[in-house]
Amino acid sequence: MAGHSKWSNIKRRKGAVDEKRAKIFSKIGREIQVAVRMGGPDPEKNTVLRDVVAKAKSYNMPNDNIQRSISRAAGDSSSDVMEEIQYEGYGPGGVAVMVRALTDNRNRTAGEVRHIFDKFGGNLGSDGCVAFQFESKGTLVIERHDALDDEQVFMDALEAGAEDVDLEQEDIIEITTPPTEFAAVRDALASTYEFAAQELGPIPLTWVELEDEEMIANMTKLIDLLEDNDDVQDVYHNWAREDDA
Repeated sequence: MAGHSKWSNIKRRKGAVDEKRAKIFSKIGREIQVAVRMGGPDPEKNTVLRDVVAKAKSYNMPNDNIQRSISRAAGDSSSDVMEEIQYEGYGPGGVAVMVRALTDNRNRTAGEVRHIFDKFGGNLGSDGCVAFQFESKGTLVIERHDALDDEQVFMDALEAGAEDVDLEQEDIIEITTPPTEFAAVRDALASTYEFAAQELGPIPLTWVELEDEEMIANMTKLIDLLEDNDDVQDVYHNWAREDDA
């Protein structure tokens, strides 16, 4: 659907950083903890941690906060072990929703996520019920400015291994990569370009529009409450919000 992209969803979350900075940093710190336990505290040797650190920087998380999170995770073996869980379901009007959570209590998190879906006219489904409506991609976003040469960005991105470069959006250039090439493309371009966002995750294959005002209100509340939940790291959906066009 023209005018809608992965950036639409990223932009909205980034817009909430000032308002919910502490909560967002806390969630990223939790991702850092899991990444360190998976592969150690050195981002040069731990690609998962390198990706999380890049995400943290795209949300303007201070380097001191990032290093404290890494050091704390490396030195604390007594804290609760976090488990990554994915939930899938439908919101009002058939909007597909995927929720990625990190939790130390899957029963608590499942109950809270289900309650939010039920409360706002959604339906939490089984594994795979909406995943087929998304595909995993890397997304790199560069904000436009006078010194930026679209053609040069296009050539540099493709040479680095990008899959697609969207030059049609007014304020940004959106680069899409295969999941396996995300880190390589990002690292190749990082010395030349500054990213407004960088993220690896599911993107919709199709978009759903909502016209009913009650459905729009409920879908907005459903997303907001999911994102506000302490255990929820990311919420992906295929709702084509009018204000994201």
